[in-house]
Amino acid sequence: MSEAQLAFYYLGVALAIGLLIGIERGWHEREAGEGRRIAGVRTYGLIGLMGGVLALLAEQRGTLVLGLAFIGLAGALAAVYVVNQQQGDDDVGITSLVAGLLTFAFGALAATGEVALAAAGGVVTTLLLSHKPVLHRWVGSLEAGELQAAIKLLLISVVLLPILPNQGFGPWQALNPYAIWWMVVLIALISFAGYVAIKVAGARRGTVFTGLFGGLASSTAVTLHFSRMCRRKSSAAPILATGILLACGTMFPRMLLVASVLNPGLFQLLVLPAAVMALMAYGPAAAYWRGSSSDNVDSDALLKNPLELRTALGFGVLLALVMLLGKALRHWFGAGGVLALAAASGVADVDAITLSLARMTQDDLALPIAATGIVIAAAVNSLVKGGMATFIGGRRIGMYVGLPLLVAAGAGLLTVWLWVW
Repeated sequence: MSEAQLAFYYLGVALAIGLLIGIERGWHEREAGEGRRIAGVRTYGLIGLMGGVLALLAEQRGTLVLGLAFIGLAGALAAVYVVNQQQGDDDVGITSLVAGLLTFAFGALAATGEVALAAAGGVVTTLLLSHKPVLHRWVGSLEAGELQAAIKLLLISVVLLPILPNQGFGPWQALNPYAIWWMVVLIALISFAGYVAIKVAGARRGTVFTGLFGGLASSTAVTLHFSRMCRRKSSAAPILATGILLACGTMFPRMLLVASVLNPGLFQLLVLPAAVMALMAYGPAAAYWRGSSSDNVDSDALLKNPLELRTALGFGVLLALVMLLGKALRHWFGAGGVLALAAASGVADVDAITLSLARMTQDDLALPIAATGIVIAAAVNSLVKGGMATFIGGRRIGMYVGLPLLVAAGAGLLTVWLWVW
């Protein structure tokens, strides 16, 4: 492609970006009278084209030309904005003004050879502009606690994570601050995603939805909540057991996902045990659902924000202890010590030991040992939740929940033995 053909191509992309943004702005302001808009379809197209032309000109005359043109465009758009305000148009916002400046910048970016980046920026800008009602509705539905949780998530991921040292400290160099905090961020993201899914789609729609997405956030929380409800209304045991089993079944794919993110080699070893354990939980849940008459459970208690900073710090401390104990037991007793640690950790939590063992495989822990330890922790945790449902909700829901979870634990241990070893 000759230099002239390349210039025409760049200018064509710049014009196309301007027209794309202009079509969205023109449709959004289609009811505004002539002269009452900051810019229309043609104007946005010309702005993008102008950015491209001046970027090409700046290669010969210097970047000062491009900067002065940008300042002049900003002044012209601001003047139109002020005039519209003086005419009493209270519906004029600054969005179109910023969109015009972005159109110029994208046109200039395309002319410098960054065509893909400029085109992607134009599409994303158009998408944001076209989703104004949705974005405003989301912002309006935010509660103070949810906003604080999102800020805390950004704090622990964007601010704190990059500044932590990525090296081992302590005995056996077992404690890596960056690795520990990255795992905390991973669990926080998964939990927050589960919370948002329930909030957006509505947890009141039934135990199926609540169990699946509540299990993504915390299957233990689902078990506790539904068990308490069963104590107040024992006749709802089948439908409540459905939610508990769905939540517990969701834990197994989540376990597989978390381990595979840290070490993709674990996927092949864990996929069959996780699938078998999930099937042992989902199968009875489906049977209970078909045989139940009620399809509504009040699950507002599940909408408790999981992103308290104190909880994240507590998880980090637990994870550090598990990693330190894992290194110590492996140093003292070999593979048997790691499996014993997995069983003990599964009583309280599966995520911490899953992350720890997956992390250890990046050092010198064998993949079969890690996979076996993860399944042992999941099996122990399932048995604990079965006992929790029996103790809190009574014998009836304990039978509905405990027996499938017992079968799931046994099937998982048998599968990992046959599949891995």
